[in-house]
Amino acid sequence: METSPQRILRTIFGYESFRGDQEAIIEHVVSGGDAVVLMPTGGGKSLCYQVPSLIRPGVGIVVSPLIALMQDQVSAMQQLGIRATFINSTLVWDEASKREDLMRRGQYDLVYIAPERLMTERFLSCLEYTPLALFAIDEAHCVSQWGHDFRPEYIQLSALKQRFTNIPCIALTATADPPTHQEIINRLGLGQAERYSASFNRPNIRYRILQKNNPRKQVLRFLREEHSDASGIVYCLSRKKVEATATFLSENGFSALPYHAGLPANMRQTNQERFLKESNIVIVATIAFGMGIDKPDVRFVAHLDMPKSLEGYYQETGRAGRDGLPSDAWMTYGIADVVLLRQLLEGSNAEERIKRIERHKLEAMLGFCETTTCRRQALLSYFAEQLAEPCGNCDTCLEPVDTWDGAVAAQKAMSCVYRTGQRFGVNYLVDVLRGKQNARIEQFGHHRVSTYGIGKDFDETQWKSVYRQLVAAGLLAVDIDGHGGLKLTGKSRAVLKGEQPILFRKDPVQTGRTKNKVQLQKKSSRPEDENGKALWESLRLRRYDLAQEQNVPPYVIFHDSTLSEIVTYRPGNIEELQFISGIGESKLNRYGNAILEVIEKHDAEWGCPNDIPTLAALSPKRGKKEVVDTVAVTLELFKKRNTPAQIAAVRELKSSTIYTHLAKAIEAGEIETTEVVDFSDIELRSIECAFEILDSESPMSLRPVFDVLEEKYDYGILRCVRAGMIVRGDFPAISV
Repeated sequence: METSPQRILRTIFGYESFRGDQEAIIEHVVSGGDAVVLMPTGGGKSLCYQVPSLIRPGVGIVVSPLIALMQDQVSAMQQLGIRATFINSTLVWDEASKREDLMRRGQYDLVYIAPERLMTERFLSCLEYTPLALFAIDEAHCVSQWGHDFRPEYIQLSALKQRFTNIPCIALTATADPPTHQEIINRLGLGQAERYSASFNRPNIRYRILQKNNPRKQVLRFLREEHSDASGIVYCLSRKKVEATATFLSENGFSALPYHAGLPANMRQTNQERFLKESNIVIVATIAFGMGIDKPDVRFVAHLDMPKSLEGYYQETGRAGRDGLPSDAWMTYGIADVVLLRQLLEGSNAEERIKRIERHKLEAMLGFCETTTCRRQALLSYFAEQLAEPCGNCDTCLEPVDTWDGAVAAQKAMSCVYRTGQRFGVNYLVDVLRGKQNARIEQFGHHRVSTYGIGKDFDETQWKSVYRQLVAAGLLAVDIDGHGGLKLTGKSRAVLKGEQPILFRKDPVQTGRTKNKVQLQKKSSRPEDENGKALWESLRLRRYDLAQEQNVPPYVIFHDSTLSEIVTYRPGNIEELQFISGIGESKLNRYGNAILEVIEKHDAEWGCPNDIPTLAALSPKRGKKEVVDTVAVTLELFKKRNTPAQIAAVRELKSSTIYTHLAKAIEAGEIETTEVVDFSDIELRSIECAFEILDSESPMSLRPVFDVLEEKYDYGILRCVRAGMIVRGDFPAISV
């Protein structure tokens, strides 16, 4: 397919312009160059290889990490009219062979394949006889030394550049700090590749972190107050916690499903498909879930346990708000998370160098949790990006954190660690500081140490906060060999001696909604007025039905952002509908009439607002009266003496839709009302009188007339009568 990137973007994908570096990346790859692309989730990475695959001769080979998602990826491409397929282990041998044969003959634009199959000698040999457009390696961070545990075969992908030297290769990821970025380049043999780094900033995501205090109840409160009817992901560290949390949320009224590697494969697949295809599903999962998830309307990602790195946190939270609409990244954490993560790290079989890197990442994650400044600034700084001003959309910006002089409290806390032998965990140390009397303290004789009872001025929560922040600051360390006990570090001495000041954050009181929540909701895709809400729900229902018919997720048909534009602009015909973002030629042909039917039926019952904005891209402008596209087809058939019922049968449309087309033709002056409706003068005049009397207060709505005439006449017929009145000047001109 030889055409320009801009034309493909408009006609196939339905977008008017590229974002950021997309156009530069596409042009570079089209010209045969290699590229390494860092772009946040939802930033449009896929277009960077999809468009070149449609322009360059041959087949684009896409390395996709999860077999379970390939079908949805391919379905999305096929909805756009792109010749795409997947080849993986879910296919029987005959079907896989058939697709390989079609691939060799260049009958596909895109082929999605898992790295395990791609790197077999048999498949590589097959590619040598295939016209190739490019190789696209998605989730490229899996080639790094701390990412390949998930997908060891990714490391082998360096063979592609050695074997297919003249085929451009594009590696893409949403998650990579500078060392990981460099390792992707080294391991894939892309030293000569152009490097593109988009901003990591996701301004639509609100970051919030709370101290743990019964996390299941905390997340329940969060969901009830802010996301009672939304899809989202809740991440837990263990499989046991996943299942317990899913059960807890289900018992409290949420459609919550578990997902982890220990569940039967058919259950994992079913739960994943429900999450992708249904609304308001909460998936509770380990980090085994999520890579490659394209669901755009995930409104929240909640962590009940602290991730082990900021890369992981960024990637997981990035699954929220891919459609650019307001979303939440919410987390609870406590010092027990630190203990567990360090135990897992030290108990792994990784070499010491990797462990050292992972310790550094965990410390950075801790620092992020405890920061008193803008969280977005701290997160972006980790990825070597600077944000000039605080973001105004995170908890520390919306509810600024107070600090207090923690020198004395730190000395008490660390002295207690020292006096008790540097072998006990936080709960025990807090009991000693607060002078608690129990058998364990007496057994060890710690009721006689100098720190016993010196911390009665603080409650348990305050002392736990002190210890948590001391660990985060590196002033105390978790002794993994000592079963999670705390011990002093090289940094401790200066604070104990009073030579180094220390400030602690004052933990905010946990309340329900955060400030500015109402302001955030106003930016949602969902309309606020009753008319808009009704149309929104009608469009969503029609989208769901279309998706069910084809067994694809609803977002594959249209994103919420596309439906939002339809509600805003109320396109009245195919010409206008094609300028809605996300509707290319294939979707226009497939679904255009279905969407227009929904709008027409809605406007007949609810009326169309007077303040509909004009689509800037429309030419001619919206207000110009003329017969176009689908209306013209109906009019041509009508002029050949076909009845509305016959036209509806031929065009496979509802009769009310055909009458609405004819109403447009009447108002455009192409035909007369009496040519369409076979009424006596008395009957026609009675309908017109109903309009004159009842529509004076609500001229947009047909419903009052429909009701007073006892539902005798179809809405489409009423439109035709009103159109004739408009032509005569007996009725204010409005869009029919």
